[in-house]
Amino acid sequence: MKFIEEVVVEEFLPTFRSMLAGELRQRGLTQHEVAEALGISQSAVSKYAHGSISRRQEVLDDERVQELVERVADGLAAGDMSSVQALVEAEVLVRQLEDGDLLATLHEEAMPELAEYDADFTIHDPESTVRTTEQVLSSVRRGVRTLTNASGFAGLIPNVGSNLAECLPDARGIEDVAAIPGRIFDIKGRATVPSDPEFGVSEHVAGVLLSVRDAGVDARAAVNICYDDDIVRRFADAGYETVEFDPDAPTDPIVTALEDAEHDETFVLYQTGGYGIEPITYVLAPDAATAASVVRQVLL
Repeated sequence: MKFIEEVVVEEFLPTFRSMLAGELRQRGLTQHEVAEALGISQSAVSKYAHGSISRRQEVLDDERVQELVERVADGLAAGDMSSVQALVEAEVLVRQLEDGDLLATLHEEAMPELAEYDADFTIHDPESTVRTTEQVLSSVRRGVRTLTNASGFAGLIPNVGSNLAECLPDARGIEDVAAIPGRIFDIKGRATVPSDPEFGVSEHVAGVLLSVRDAGVDARAAVNICYDDDIVRRFADAGYETVEFDPDAPTDPIVTALEDAEHDETFVLYQTGGYGIEPITYVLAPDAATAASVVRQVLL
């Protein structure tokens, strides 16, 4: 009797880890950094690098495995992907390959008796909450890096600070929105990010995003920058819809400004200020990485 989990451990995992270790080394990570990223010893990394580990050719040749290895290596090397997300992404592929696919075939080789059965080994949901939340956090990380690596972004940060937020698909409240704790501030001409994105840490930008969604617009991300007439004009000249709202409106000002009209997922909201209210521009987009890219392409 051989469990499919044994096939994963003995046939898939050594090949997958060796492929990933090689890709991370190619991206400049040290042997120690690769060991930490994969949760293995440096001696194991050395064995992978020198081909001392037996690898399964069917796994090496599978395009889905190759694509995942490339994507995880890029994410881990750039810091966009956490070890949790890397694990979840690998688990999702493993469950896919177990369900009448590559690993099921290898399992049948080890247990020929299985061939006569239509067994279903699907035990993980690819749309799991863990996977979705990690994807949102990864998107925010990529967007923040896009902004902070761009020359001149610090000059777009308002006095209240900037933030980049993205929500879960079925967001209901601020706890479903990921953003930067404490916001991004201009410190001596440099955009400073205090820490990694988290859920439930933004009231202002998250509140704007949730109001936009309450108005029926399917945007899932927002970033706030300073306002002036030229900034709004440049977005309009680039082909993006611009919508003004009144922060002093008696009901939700964003819902009021957006109601009774259809709007693209990517557009610009702005308000020109009020008593004790700093004028602000907001870029709304399908995800945080897109919102950041729009700001960079149009203004930087």
